Amino acid sequence: MAANFTDQAAIVGIGSTEFSKDSGRSELALAAEAVKHALDDAGLTPADVDGFVTYTIDQNEEVDVARALGCNDIRMFSRVPYGGGAATGTLLQAVMAVATGVAETVVCYRALNGRSGQRYSSGVSGNLITGSAIHYGYYMPFGLLTPASWVAMFTRRYMHLTGCTQDAFFEVAHSTREYAVKNPAAFFYQRPFTRAEYDAGKKISDPLRLFDCCQESDGGSAIVVTSSARAKDLRQPGVAVRGVAQCLAKDQEEMTSFYRPEIARIPEMDLAAAEAYAQCGLAAKDIDAAVIYDAFTPIVLWQLESWGFCKFGEAAQFVQAGNLRPNGRLPSNTHGGQLSEAYIHGMNGIVEAVRLVRGTSVNQPKKRIEHALVTSGVGVPTGGAILGRM
Repeated sequence: MAANFTDQAAIVGIGSTEFSKDSGRSELALAAEAVKHALDDAGLTPADVDGFVTYTIDQNEEVDVARALGCNDIRMFSRVPYGGGAATGTLLQAVMAVATGVAETVVCYRALNGRSGQRYSSGVSGNLITGSAIHYGYYMPFGLLTPASWVAMFTRRYMHLTGCTQDAFFEVAHSTREYAVKNPAAFFYQRPFTRAEYDAGKKISDPLRLFDCCQESDGGSAIVVTSSARAKDLRQPGVAVRGVAQCLAKDQEEMTSFYRPEIARIPEMDLAAAEAYAQCGLAAKDIDAAVIYDAFTPIVLWQLESWGFCKFGEAAQFVQAGNLRPNGRLPSNTHGGQLSEAYIHGMNGIVEAVRLVRGTSVNQPKKRIEHALVTSGVGVPTGGAILGRM
């Protein structure tokens, strides 16, 4: 049975820091700045906040963020695991808190020095002290140590089954970069690339090349969630949370899941899509734009299939037909995505999805955006959310 939180909560504030490769300041400073920007956007103050949600891997303790901001008493705080898979999971926690009366104003945040500090591309090549070391140990002797290497395995299988070629990956990377070129906040603002440059890019893990892989970024992003009733009285038009889900599928490992009957599919995202759609009675035909988690170009294709925009094996044709571009069926990653704006573990994607519904994206599609989809990391327990106009 689907949860019944539809339209009970809304996102009323969004904020981000600058995105860079060397922020020159602490992760706590980035978190506080992002949250302050989101509160200012909503017309609220730190004194209004009574809840926090972040990722388990975020290094900023809630007590430190609250004190740095000057918050009063906090009534709830929660963390969601699995890296980028936590993105919309934080929103789910915030929505549940607001809908049940546990908290009134909840901030979700993610801040990191992901380039100048700990670099997430290192995967499990460093210290690994969790129970996940058991399953990663199966693959380490064969050089499968990084996210790129794990996704490359799934990608080769998908290409074998569907006939997908590098052309589809290029289209994902290129359409995303074209949005970033026009976004002053994006790291790759005014820095386009050609097909020749894409093909000449360093091979990271066959078949993934340099432009198929997301960035390592310094920066932070945050959102503010409150009740739909209260949202009507705040500075910005509230963006309703129509559906939001977080799912872990049968026989799943963290990032690998190589022993499943089929590794070219992502059943946990299928589950999240079914749950989110069931909550609000919407379907793929009702989604006008999307922010699709793009740590690597191929995972965009798989998610398009999970959320019903095309059938299994048809995503390559879908993207090559220009459907992700401004005048396409599903303008996607209009901020430049994690490939070309910044890698903030998907939190900057939620910020952009809110802009799309508000109508304030720097790459706002000409058509009216009634509903926007935003998804979380792939390969881990994951989720997605459908945001809409109030």
